Amino acid sequence: MNPSHNPPIAALRMIAVEVMSIEDVQLDQRGDLVVPRFIGHLHGDAQHAYDQVAPRFAALGHTALLQQQGQGVALEALPGLFAPQPSRLWLALLLFALTIATTMQVGGFELLDGQVIFNWTHAMAYSAALLGILLAHELGHYIVARRAGVAVSYPFFIPFPAGILGTMGAFISIKEPVPNRRVLLAIAIAGPLAGLVVTIPVLLIGLSLSEVHNLAAMRAAMPDQAYFTEGNSLLYAALKLLVFGRMLPGGGEDVFLHPVAMAGWAGLLVTGLNLIPAGQLDGGHIFFALFGPRIAQIANMVIAVLLLAMGFLWSGWFLWAILVAILGRTRTPLRNEVSPLEGSWRMLAVLGFVVFVLVFIPVPITIGTP
Repeated sequence: MNPSHNPPIAALRMIAVEVMSIEDVQLDQRGDLVVPRFIGHLHGDAQHAYDQVAPRFAALGHTALLQQQGQGVALEALPGLFAPQPSRLWLALLLFALTIATTMQVGGFELLDGQVIFNWTHAMAYSAALLGILLAHELGHYIVARRAGVAVSYPFFIPFPAGILGTMGAFISIKEPVPNRRVLLAIAIAGPLAGLVVTIPVLLIGLSLSEVHNLAAMRAAMPDQAYFTEGNSLLYAALKLLVFGRMLPGGGEDVFLHPVAMAGWAGLLVTGLNLIPAGQLDGGHIFFALFGPRIAQIANMVIAVLLLAMGFLWSGWFLWAILVAILGRTRTPLRNEVSPLEGSWRMLAVLGFVVFVLVFIPVPITIGTP
């Protein structure tokens, strides 16, 4: 952001008064900047008011931000204009290459006749499937954001050789305030939907390559071998029922996942985690877009408490509860956060919550021995 000298407050007020009745003027000191905030009520439609004010504020070197303030609104004149810096393509490519290596490292190991060996075919299949899912997710965000004129970074992957997946996922960074709730919703939901379009066929193919084994026989064959059991979501259970014709685990049997199936299950896990309706997660953005900042702030606290309670089912939720409690305090930056979602946009937000219910895994991992 490029700061500029503050013009007289009167000039900004003259613009603001054309779209709102001003009841109070606040001057917030933020570092070296003085930020005028005009508090009151709009005369008409919020988006129309913002479109009328924003270019005139920009001509005075200020960025207009229209926010909810109690029962009214606050029109903020943020000194400076956003000038997003170019993304570092070399860093994105380096992290992607490292994540290929770490996911191949994790996906290539298998047990054969009680011996741990490295299978290059499995390594490449797992890495390609998982990174394809994650890339589809992030490109969903990236393409929709760019089409909406919002500056975002390239997708950055996170290599994690110590984890069971070989990666901690990927992310893009939004470099400027999003225009309004509708655009925020579009950007947020595009990632999970795009990722799911790839995840489901990957998982179906992977399950068709997987085998069902008797758990008692596995215990007898490998009495000292540690393993982990992947958790069920509604969608994952339904896909296993479709492929194998019965609910698994069940009857003393369970499916032992082919690396491609493991990548598909990981895709469901990542989608479910991202759709938690809190903080700066995709689900948090969807919730914010649908209900606005006041209800979203309350929901963040409720979700943090629920995750804390779920930590007694799976210890990983304790960490997520802390992350949601901390990151949920950050307000999603929108140029116009006042205009609500309407019609089909509300239904799209509801679709996001339906997907969350279908893919969320209450107990992602159980570690034990066969």
